[in-house]
Amino acid sequence: MYYVYVLQSKKDGTLYIGCTNNLKERISNHKRGFNKSTKTKLPWVLIKTEVFYNNILALKREKFLKSGRGREVIKKFVLSGNGE
Repeated sequence: MYYVYVLQSKKDGTLYIGCTNNLKERISNHKRGFNKSTKTKLPWVLIKTEVFYNNILALKREKFLKSGRGREVIKKFVLSGNGE
């Protein structure tokens, strides 16, 4: 299984979108500052996860969420109270 996930920085509200086949380990690495692109905005909280059965679909979804329209979808999700 593959996961597309969205993290939000508690420091400044920044969103980070990623894709992995090992969600637990990947989130743990973000929270411990092991990821160069997220370590300066610790702490992070997981606000959304989507599950896919193959990496091609997961990567397409990640690419969409990183687009302007995709970020609008995430912001609506966060503002609706489903995220922190």
